[in-house]
Amino acid sequence: MLRRHRSALPALLVTGLYSAALTVAVVVALISGDLGPLWWLTLFASVTEGVPATGENLLLLVLAGLSWAWGIWQILRGPLAGPPPQQDRNILRLRVALYVATAVTWLLHVTASLIWADATVIDSAAMWVVVLMFMRVLGRDRQYTRGAGVLGYGGFTVIGVLDLAGWPVLDGAELICGLAALAWTALVLRAQGYDDRWGTATVVYGIAALVAPIFLVLAALPFPDEGSAVEALGVVSSVLIMIWLARSAHDLAAPRRQPAAQTTLGA
Repeated sequence: MLRRHRSALPALLVTGLYSAALTVAVVVALISGDLGPLWWLTLFASVTEGVPATGENLLLLVLAGLSWAWGIWQILRGPLAGPPPQQDRNILRLRVALYVATAVTWLLHVTASLIWADATVIDSAAMWVVVLMFMRVLGRDRQYTRGAGVLGYGGFTVIGVLDLAGWPVLDGAELICGLAALAWTALVLRAQGYDDRWGTATVVYGIAALVAPIFLVLAALPFPDEGSAVEALGVVSSVLIMIWLARSAHDLAAPRRQPAAQTTLGA
């Protein structure tokens, strides 16, 4: 397993350290009823006042922690080992954009407890660059895909800037941008499914990231708005997005499968 991916050993070490810290935090929560360490490790914030250490809250936080651990492994292990294929400038730029978008998505969670609205603008801008770079790598005539991505993430960037400046935003603008971003994701996943440069697992993670919010909203309905760790469900969706972005970059640098040599039988 360690030889299959280029950065497997560092990824395994980081994953192991995080998992060990997560285990200690769970033990502390079970013994003392203190959710503080576990809350900080999974939600990167101070525990919400008045949240009890119930079995449901503990389960939600552990689910978020396991998601982070799996995401760390999937993201940090890098591409498959072996000589990378020839990559033109567009592919290299797309890989960089995908990794930056992955890091910014993680940054949004780390700074969730801080009042830093700039992070949302940076995240939308990073995805807007991914949209432009993806279109250059996918090729063909994909004007609808490009238009949906630019409208979605470019629109979110503009909305974020207007919000920071204190200027009003048109009613329904966020809904339109959100639908456009979803349409772009679906179109890109369809294109990846027909492109042998991306693996099936990468496309599956992307589909899971696309549909996960629907199921997570339904799963959150039984929980109260206050007094629970329901925010942990959002971690699962974000981790799936980060895994899809990172794996999309990994696959572009993975060794290409060589067609089997055909032998000709003489008469």
